[in-house]
Amino acid sequence: MNQTLSNSQNRTRILRWAGTIISFILLIYLFQRQGWEEISSAFKQVSSFSFAMGIVLIFVSRFAVVGRWHSLLRSVEDVRISETARITFAGLFASNFLPTTVGGDVVRFAGAVQLGIKGVVAAASLVVDRLIGMLGMAFALPLGAQPLIRWLSEDRTAGAGFVFGFSIPWINRLWEKGAGVLKKLIEAVKVWSDHQKSLLLSLGFSVIHMLATFGTIMLLFEDMGEQLPLSLVAGLWSFVYFVTLMPVSINGFGVQEISIAFIFSEVGGVSLEHGLT
Repeated sequence: MNQTLSNSQNRTRILRWAGTIISFILLIYLFQRQGWEEISSAFKQVSSFSFAMGIVLIFVSRFAVVGRWHSLLRSVEDVRISETARITFAGLFASNFLPTTVGGDVVRFAGAVQLGIKGVVAAASLVVDRLIGMLGMAFALPLGAQPLIRWLSEDRTAGAGFVFGFSIPWINRLWEKGAGVLKKLIEAVKVWSDHQKSLLLSLGFSVIHMLATFGTIMLLFEDMGEQLPLSLVAGLWSFVYFVTLMPVSINGFGVQEISIAFIFSEVGGVSLEHGLT
């Protein structure tokens, strides 16, 4: 039994490292194929003001993530916002190199337990935090549904099909897996069944996080001469979000960048160099 579990964990670890390496190679290939000079030129189109505003919006997004989790914790535990922020930022940092898309949650769990929060409560709060984040993105997904469905139903070119690998059966498998996970985790929400206000507040912070993220993308595209409405940016980005939940690389590294470049190029109509930038 233990040997089987160990072999499974080893295969998963190998898959994630392989996925990370392959994604990184593909990303470098895309940069080289598109041309470093074109990408550098596109980057120079972004003004200092827009770059600074993008950083401000990213901070708004990160602190909104803090608020989302803190809203859940404080309804059942006595915890200070400074403690929640410290643990959240530690988790966000750690997720950049831990070999899983939820590695930062492991750090947050350890930090919460160290504060004296019961393990069951800490784990449940992280599950609900994740579910609320997914719920928010699910609300945004229909905004890009029409162009996405049209794109997925068309015949893909050999190059794009090889690199991105999208097909309707692939989407169906992703949907089935997500539905199965949600069914198993829905029990965690019952811990907050008597704290509806905290759930709504947490969802509100998630919306702020999303708007800041979408606003950053739209701002950068506008400086590069690409006019995308906020609704389309939201729909396409949320689709990329669900794609990167697939545990095939470290923190979705490479997968996210390739997904963004292709989705915004193929579906949003922006140039590939601007998508890569």
